[in-house]
Amino acid sequence: MATEKELLKKFLDPLKVCKRYKPKFGQGNKEEGVSLPQFLDLYGADPFYAWCGLNSELMYAAHKAAGGMTSVYRQIGKGCENLFREIIIDATGYTDRNSATWSYKTKTSAGKDKTLSLDGRLQFDDITNAAVKARVNEWVAEYCRILGAKIPDHGAVFEVRQGYKSKDSKRQNGDIDNIAVAWAQGYMPVFAIFSGQIDGDLVLRYQNSRGGVLVGRADDASTASLFAFCKEVLGFDLADFFKRNSPAIQKEVQEALEALLNA
Repeated sequence: MATEKELLKKFLDPLKVCKRYKPKFGQGNKEEGVSLPQFLDLYGADPFYAWCGLNSELMYAAHKAAGGMTSVYRQIGKGCENLFREIIIDATGYTDRNSATWSYKTKTSAGKDKTLSLDGRLQFDDITNAAVKARVNEWVAEYCRILGAKIPDHGAVFEVRQGYKSKDSKRQNGDIDNIAVAWAQGYMPVFAIFSGQIDGDLVLRYQNSRGGVLVGRADDASTASLFAFCKEVLGFDLADFFKRNSPAIQKEVQEALEALLNA
């Protein structure tokens, strides 16, 4: 099983990317982004931008902060995926780590194959921890009663997010496609949201499409609260993990924000 230190590393490692973030300013071929001197040269050579005074360190800092905030949320989301998957592996006793993920192939509009994947899976047959297996079976059956769906043959699959502030219709449609495919392949699909940041209308839409939603609340049942689910079903106190490690996480986030807010 992973140690506390290893679990924390799984969560924090993606955040380190934020400290190196640089905006691209439309220079798509620059994978590493544009540095401050490069930006000053780029905007200084543009007569209009130079006349407007946009070739300034403050303008660069504003761009860096704006794009960097997206990067912070994205990397925290990756940390959530890593942590949740590791919790599943430890709780279930999977002998094959691949049991913790699920993917399927689909076609693009150009007719090419595309692989889509979800971040976690509870595969009934692969769970070797007898107590966890019994709790997972009971939990899936209970959630299926809530959704008005039949118990799936194979288990549950999870799409992990740090939060869901957007009401992007394209993303919602993609999520609903995942819900349909999961059920077709014998899995109950569940959205595991670490924060409480998700619109109530969106929760209702997903549940009406037979998708489960777990949110980062401490005072609810295991069919609604991600923290209760992890503690009562998987046997891992996720809320307590974050409480214990909050100083280290806050330090990493603070360093990332300071790096992003400086030109």
